[in-house]
Amino acid sequence: MDRTILQATVVMFLALLLLLMVLGWMARRRRQRDIVPLQQAPADLGTVLTTLDGKYVATTASGDPLDRIAVHGLGFRSNVTAVVAETGILLQLPGKDLFIPLGDLRDVRRATWTIDRVVEKDGLHLIEWMLGDRVVDSYLRMAEPTEFERAARSLLADRKSR
Repeated sequence: MDRTILQATVVMFLALLLLLMVLGWMARRRRQRDIVPLQQAPADLGTVLTTLDGKYVATTASGDPLDRIAVHGLGFRSNVTAVVAETGILLQLPGKDLFIPLGDLRDVRRATWTIDRVVEKDGLHLIEWMLGDRVVDSYLRMAEPTEFERAARSLLADRKSR
């Protein structure tokens, strides 16, 4: 009898934790409902500098790697194909594309950690960009980090020279 009560207590506690996690996620999405939708990628991206595979880790409020953006499909890790082109950076996520127009791109630099991921020093790429009137950071872990960084920096340099 005591064992059954203990098992029931543990199951109820775990169910309560799961419920609180779901309620917390829903509250975060509700707080972020004013974030503008993502822009559609143009039909013609222009000259493609590189196309690389990697992992999409997260998008957070800029400067706050613990404040995850949970709306518009940005809340979950996934595989990514990153296309760096003259019009911006296209992140092709399963079921959703995230296009960062060149005019919204602010910086590309290295990072070591974000909300739920810690890697070796400078193992992540941080893309700082404007999502409407908010500055956000998107984190990627690229299979070929040097190639991605070269293309992204080239894109930024071209924008600054215009």
